[in-house]
Amino acid sequence: MLLIGLTGNIASGKSTVARLLSERGATIIDADVLARRVVEPGMPAFDEIVRRWGQEVVAPDGSLDRDALRRLVFSHHEELEELNTIVHPEVAAYRDRLVDEARQRGDRLVVQDIPLLFERGLVDQFDRIILVDAPRPVRLERLMRERRLSETDAMDMITAQMPAELKRARADYLIENVGTVRELEERVSEMWQSLEREAASHAAASAVS
Repeated sequence: MLLIGLTGNIASGKSTVARLLSERGATIIDADVLARRVVEPGMPAFDEIVRRWGQEVVAPDGSLDRDALRRLVFSHHEELEELNTIVHPEVAAYRDRLVDEARQRGDRLVVQDIPLLFERGLVDQFDRIILVDAPRPVRLERLMRERRLSETDAMDMITAQMPAELKRARADYLIENVGTVRELEERVSEMWQSLEREAASHAAASAVS
């Protein structure tokens, strides 16, 4: 099994690349999806978040008010780190279970979609790293248009992450998400062919050993 880390700063188009890889046959494990599951009511992370930030982060239906929590922590580095300390270990344990299940099924290409892959020091856990990137002004415009955020809120989210320039040198594959959707699809298709070759070589080497 070839284990791939997929990452990219917010609004880079990483989720679109994940969807395109899924369409081509990859098994996708999405850290954002797992992060939402581990903070559902009744989960340990939910209880700890409410104890730390109070009832103002609880929505009327009893679920976590993610927008309220984001407003509280994204402009405060220490509080963002505190939130990450609560959520990330739960996500990592969930992710490990899904990887084990994929390995038992015999899946050949497993892609873990992890926004903070570099920030959390997870690079060495993967056989290959894919970085999706786009210029900061493009990502800012996408956040404001697609998520209807103010420019200030959008910039807070962008600056909370490690600059993509620091990640490029450590990525095995770089997808520049500028231009049309068709151009992005072509870039992903080219990368997919390379990944399939690597997965085949990896499987052959594992069989010999």
